[in-house]
Amino acid sequence: MIAQLTGELTQRSPEQIIVAVGGVGYRLQIPLSTFYALPENGKIQILVHTHVKEDAIHLFGFLSEAEKALFALLISVSGVGPKLAITILSHIPTDELALALCQGDVPRLTAIPGIGKKSAERLILELQDKATKLAVSGTVPAIQSSQPDHETSHQDALSALVNLGYKETLARKALQGLKITPGTPLEEILKAALKILVK
Repeated sequence: MIAQLTGELTQRSPEQIIVAVGGVGYRLQIPLSTFYALPENGKIQILVHTHVKEDAIHLFGFLSEAEKALFALLISVSGVGPKLAITILSHIPTDELALALCQGDVPRLTAIPGIGKKSAERLILELQDKATKLAVSGTVPAIQSSQPDHETSHQDALSALVNLGYKETLARKALQGLKITPGTPLEEILKAALKILVK
């Protein structure tokens, strides 16, 4: 079971990264919060959740214990798979997610794509106590994400938003309302677009 990797970051996108360790490239799916905090390249150390299915093994990467702990909590809930858990972590900071679960904040949770009222209520019912314990233990601190200097295009941002679960028409509309220049970092574009989409 892989729990952590230290190696060279060879590829980086909003959905996944590839980390080269000892001549082997490991592909890890990541939330946007981890993407924002990653360097463009170089050596990194990343926490790993190994998800084993009957027909495949998937790796999920996180830069903080808080992300990894909340990911594990989320997928323990019936009906919440790894993809939805990554989507949740991509749309809400870990401290805000823990707070929403602790306080039973249904409206905050239903603002996340893929989470309806029933799903939000189920998350709160099953995770409220566990999230409270994480907050009390200090596992879920506020995360300060850095924004690397990374150039991208309108198409890259559109692709990332569609992969996060938004319909292409809505994603395009959100991006059209932004001032995007060739040098605007992808992180900046995504954060601005998400502010529009979650209203």
